[in-house]
Amino acid sequence: MKKDLLKLASDLAARGEPFVFAMVVRREPASSAQPGNMAVVTRDGVMHGWLGGSCIQPTVEREAQLALAEGKPRLVSLTPEPDRDRRAGVVVHPMTCHSGGTVDIYLEPVGPAPRLLVFGLAPTARALCSVAKAMGWSVDVVDPEADAADFPGAERVLVALPPDDPLTSPRLRSADVYVVVTTLGQRDEDALASAVPLEPAYLGVVASRKRYAEIRDVVLGRGIAAQALDRVRNPAGLDLGAKLPEEIAVSVLAEIVQLGRSAVRAAAPASVKAAAPDATAVDPICGMTVVIAKAKHVAEHAGRTWYFCNPRCREKFLATPERWAAEAETTR
Repeated sequence: MKKDLLKLASDLAARGEPFVFAMVVRREPASSAQPGNMAVVTRDGVMHGWLGGSCIQPTVEREAQLALAEGKPRLVSLTPEPDRDRRAGVVVHPMTCHSGGTVDIYLEPVGPAPRLLVFGLAPTARALCSVAKAMGWSVDVVDPEADAADFPGAERVLVALPPDDPLTSPRLRSADVYVVVTTLGQRDEDALASAVPLEPAYLGVVASRKRYAEIRDVVLGRGIAAQALDRVRNPAGLDLGAKLPEEIAVSVLAEIVQLGRSAVRAAAPASVKAAAPDATAVDPICGMTVVIAKAKHVAEHAGRTWYFCNPRCREKFLATPERWAAEAETTR
């Protein structure tokens, strides 16, 4: 199981797809969970693995979606007495498994590595590649005269970006893709014209303001919209007084990090709200919140659909549905 999960995680990371790695870090009897039980939750909310019972799965899937939206780890506890088991830094939910016990699960969101696309062969391009790799980023280089020997740390060195390249897909446009044009007089206009349609999170041009104004005019004449060019950062990088290629590379990457962190802080509340399921129901037996779209255990009674987190709750409900329907009405 663990070998399969690690391979799944590796495959997801290689494809640049975010996921959440979940692990049981603590348990109290009589839960069937054991420390070290593992699972992987994909970005569409599907859990692979075992964490100690199907009754745990809906909570883990919801919390994993929130962890991905926030980009922060979460420690989740499922306990028979949630009101008495509040702890700082722990998200507490009721334990609904019939075995009882308490389970603490650590959720670690894993996103794709930031991706840097560099146009050009200038010394600054080589420095950007080296520094970005040291930061753990994925780097691609594009230039008609590109030579892989000049960029030993790059994942790809391309003479041109293919029309069907993954970087051109809408799925990646919203991810951490950053583009820097540092051609320094060699095919500047061609590089910028190729970069703008990618709609990256960051697009910077390493050039003087005067030179960039000339490049911009030429690209406008090719039909690129002025609104799209207004997003270009020039001169690229924070004003650190950088002169050497390595210093310029640091200033550019510092600007990307600064803008990226600010965007995450600004978008976090909306992201968390969007990640929460729109349609949920309460299991009338155990009180667990069930995502209606993913509910596997359903029953009809008195013209109403009832949703359950596990088959045992459904069976208990169907044994005396009038009782549980009446109790659900009194607690609404």
